[in-house]
Amino acid sequence: MTTSHVKRAFKYRFYPTETQAAELSRTFGCVRKVYNLALGARTEAWARQERVNYNATSAMLTAWKKTEELAFLSEVSSVPLQQCLRHLQTAFTNFFAKRAKYPRFKSRKKSHKSAEYTTSGFRFRDGKLTLAKMSGPLDIVWSRPLPEGASPSTVTVSQDTAGRWFVSMLCEDPSVRPYPAGETAVGIDVGLDHLLTLSTGEKIANPRHERKDRVRLAKAQRNLAKKAKGSANRAKARLKVARVHARIADRRRDLLHQLTTRLVRENQTLVIEDLTVRNMVKNHALARAISDAAWHQFRSLLEYKAAWYGREVVVVDRFFPSSKLCSTCGTLQEKMPLHVRTWTCDCGTTHDRDVNAAKNLLAAGRAVPACGAGVRPQRSTPGGQSAMKQEVSRREP
Repeated sequence: MTTSHVKRAFKYRFYPTETQAAELSRTFGCVRKVYNLALGARTEAWARQERVNYNATSAMLTAWKKTEELAFLSEVSSVPLQQCLRHLQTAFTNFFAKRAKYPRFKSRKKSHKSAEYTTSGFRFRDGKLTLAKMSGPLDIVWSRPLPEGASPSTVTVSQDTAGRWFVSMLCEDPSVRPYPAGETAVGIDVGLDHLLTLSTGEKIANPRHERKDRVRLAKAQRNLAKKAKGSANRAKARLKVARVHARIADRRRDLLHQLTTRLVRENQTLVIEDLTVRNMVKNHALARAISDAAWHQFRSLLEYKAAWYGREVVVVDRFFPSSKLCSTCGTLQEKMPLHVRTWTCDCGTTHDRDVNAAKNLLAAGRAVPACGAGVRPQRSTPGGQSAMKQEVSRREP
């Protein structure tokens, strides 16, 4: 019996020399240029009702390199250029499958700066990584070791808006194995007053990382607004704003990783609610707080870690009345405004709004094997009513 290992990306920060930084910056620019040229060619062909695949764009790349105008494409490694064409092919595949919108052109100022190298584009020996077209290895800060005997299959180099350089290595990690199966299950209700409320009654505080740095961010943004466009001082001020944003995002991500790892380790089944965060942030009074809570990122981390370790994430239909339903007797309240944090049911039970919602989510998740209704572990939007909601509707007169 063969054991398949999880492929995992290990991301590290590195400090390039001036020569390496210049080479990588040229590579980022060429990747963006080739992607936009290929997208333009495919868009024109699409208008003529013709389809251009990866092989055709790869042949175009060879022809582009031979022209005087685009001869500079030959100065960088060809591997990242070929990879960006593969990424474009994936984008079109998702578009034709109606999983994504039509691919967009990459912006010089706004697009993410990255380049992906396959095994033919780098050398990894004795813990040192050397990329194609470079004479020396990268100065990587090994904040954690790679799996023993691991050999990266792909390497992605990137630079964020704060000017920091990162390298991500995709390796097979044999240490990621399913946890022993258990019977514990937990309902998880996300919120703003408390980031998470569990069906056990535990509440996890919302650290509000963006609010803590709001004064620092506002000062940096005011300084940026005063600088002349295109000036060197404006570039420096922009970096200061980006560093504040990076600090907020790093702290938020670190906390979510800790929480999701703990929840997956302790529970076999995790039940969450299918929230449409994209629509919820249209409420301008709550958009900033919802974005700071990062509910979508929490769900993404929870789902892939559950898949790694043999756990199950059950997603309850978004219209399930978890807050208005009494978890003791099943009575459904007509209204439950957001300002009501505790309420008493006709049966005499006094509920904490968030704890009650988490308990109802857990009950709905446990009803899946019995009813099999529209409560699904997929990330796509569930289609039907949850099993618990169907049971409630049958009890209503």
